[in-house]
Amino acid sequence: MVGGGGGSVSLEDVPSLDLMTELLRRMKCASKPEKRLILIGPPGSGKGTQSPIIKDEYCLCHLATGDMLRAAVAAKTPLGIKAKEAMDKGELVSDDLVVGIIDEAIQKPSCQKGFILDGFPRTVVQAEKLDEMLAKKSTKIDKVLNFAIDDVILEERITGRWIHPSSGRTYHSKFAPPKVPGIDDVTGEPLIQRKDDTAAVLKSRLEAFHKQTEPVIDYYNKKGAVVNLHAEKPPKEVTLEVEKALS
Repeated sequence: MVGGGGGSVSLEDVPSLDLMTELLRRMKCASKPEKRLILIGPPGSGKGTQSPIIKDEYCLCHLATGDMLRAAVAAKTPLGIKAKEAMDKGELVSDDLVVGIIDEAIQKPSCQKGFILDGFPRTVVQAEKLDEMLAKKSTKIDKVLNFAIDDVILEERITGRWIHPSSGRTYHSKFAPPKVPGIDDVTGEPLIQRKDDTAAVLKSRLEAFHKQTEPVIDYYNKKGAVVNLHAEKPPKEVTLEVEKALS
């Protein structure tokens, strides 16, 4: 029996192709070295593009703390129940609880070769607690990939984004403009900008990001773990930088 989010599944009921695909994946992954990574970067820096590539290439599990908290609450794990109590009271979930949930998650078979942490740690205290937990397992963070990019470039990237709401088609006023400004190429309907994509919202998000995460980057810099990526480059070039950093 295999436990899943919605209960248990008998292996006999899993289609052969799925089983073979998973077996081949595990065989390919067996020879991969273990890696424990943290991705740090402001909104729009390209973490979301590189993360699945790194995950597949190195057979890592992707740990986004928000998703993990929701999964632990849904699965009613002891830590999930505690997290739900805090959330129901409108309180922040404590750092110890989040680190406990990460500890639970990295024991899964999918995390056997290591993990990518995204969105955590956000403070030096969180980084210290994470390192303490890993030290008890005689492991540590191998690399911190810092998606370094100038705020001005980010502003251009994000504030130029336009969306056609009903189809999800995206445009960019500089990099992929519609044929007629503000109009969807296919339907002729108007395009919109997301509330989060305005310069004012971006400015406050970037200020919070720098204030919060720069001390974390300094903390891991002192341990010699930080690799600064040129996140303003095209995605394929950033992928090559990541490969070089992790080889």
